[in-house]
Amino acid sequence: MKQLYTDRQKGFLALADQLVERFRDRAAENDLNNTFPFQNYEDMREVGLLNLSVPEELGGLGATLFEVIPVVERIASADAATALAVNMHFTPLAQWSAVWRKTKNQRLEGLLREAAEGRLIWAAITSEFGTPNLMTDARTRAERVEGGFRITGRKNFGTNSAVATHASTTARYEDPENGPQLLMMKIDLHDPAITVHNVWNMMGMRATQSNDLEFDGLFVPDSDVVHSFPVGYLDATVTETVFGSSQPAFGAVYVGLATGALDWAKQQVRRRGLIDDARAQDAIADAEILIESARALLYRHTVQFGTPEYYEEFDLQEIVAQSAMVKHVCTTNAVQVFTRLVDVVGGAAYVRSLPFERMWRDVQAGRFMPVSSSAAHEFIAASSLGLALAPTHGSLREEVHA
Repeated sequence: MKQLYTDRQKGFLALADQLVERFRDRAAENDLNNTFPFQNYEDMREVGLLNLSVPEELGGLGATLFEVIPVVERIASADAATALAVNMHFTPLAQWSAVWRKTKNQRLEGLLREAAEGRLIWAAITSEFGTPNLMTDARTRAERVEGGFRITGRKNFGTNSAVATHASTTARYEDPENGPQLLMMKIDLHDPAITVHNVWNMMGMRATQSNDLEFDGLFVPDSDVVHSFPVGYLDATVTETVFGSSQPAFGAVYVGLATGALDWAKQQVRRRGLIDDARAQDAIADAEILIESARALLYRHTVQFGTPEYYEEFDLQEIVAQSAMVKHVCTTNAVQVFTRLVDVVGGAAYVRSLPFERMWRDVQAGRFMPVSSSAAHEFIAASSLGLALAPTHGSLREEVHA
């Protein structure tokens, strides 16, 4: 259905609209060949879209999360793998830009200027085998050495690592004074101590090339350890810069994917002369309702998140629960959209040479991406019942009023 956008959102969408047909044309081949969409990144760089969420004062386009979300949706409607990959660049920069606007932190300013100058593309690489990736612990280990840490371990689901220059990652450090700490670090992906294992050969989201990364004594200087907090805690900084932004951004990918599938299904309805068919109308209506229900929650969150009132009202666990609920509803509704649309497109849903089949495979990834549906339910129920799942570290209220 039609959307009501602000003038700034329309301007950013116009940039994406210059590219989406190219992305759509390339999507099938990249999926088939299991190859990363490097050309799409060159196109985004050419029109300035890679600087979407960098502040204007630092050389970017200055899009807030509320303005990034429609662009992610639009790209995903054409090529979900490209949207998911570049989201790992857009969203962290949007997070840090919001923090920089409040704090004018010089380290963040330098990083954002690098991005604006085209010298930095980001990835967030924290997932590990057998862990829920809730940013409370890691199997990757940090050893204290002179001037920094040596990092040893292996990460999986390294989305955007094929093109990124730098990444954020995590490691557990057994601090002899303060106990186990989770370190959040900036790393240079060109470091020879990092090995990329090209194991990505999945059912869907193939072009993301989210390969494994192994760290073998990777040296991270103290200056690149950007944050640390006790293992097992919900942390205020993580909540603000990861959960509150990444979860709706993930959701936007799958809302966009569902929108692309719906647009294609409507083309089939028109081509087959089924506009007056009651069953087709029923399925189309259900798909629209599912998409708009997800959007309503998605856009409410992006408007409210980060405001002083939001931080005053919700504690850390409630913010994680709210954020997880947005992602869960978006991804679950998207899967349901495809289920309903199969009744419209019929056997065409199963044809490898048609886009619906690829999109149907891609949408399944939303089920297990963090925060998983089971973890989302746990946070939502616990927050509703007043049950604390973990101790907390830091306070967003302190940051707002600092």
